[in-house]
Amino acid sequence: MISWIEQNIGTIAVLLVVLAVVGFILYRGIKNRKSGETTCGNGCAGCPYSGRCHENSK
Repeated sequence: MISWIEQNIGTIAVLLVVLAVVGFILYRGIKNRKSGETTCGNGCAGCPYSGRCHENSK
């Protein structure tokens, strides 16, 4: 088992970094959604969905 870890330490390190980044993105998305922020930045002037996406919050 130890030799397998030693042989794949680079792959394991990359996997941990990718999992950390994905976890951070999910955390920020959930935190932003709970606080009422959207991913579009509320710049509705040129958006084709400007009348629909924020209608529930008005």
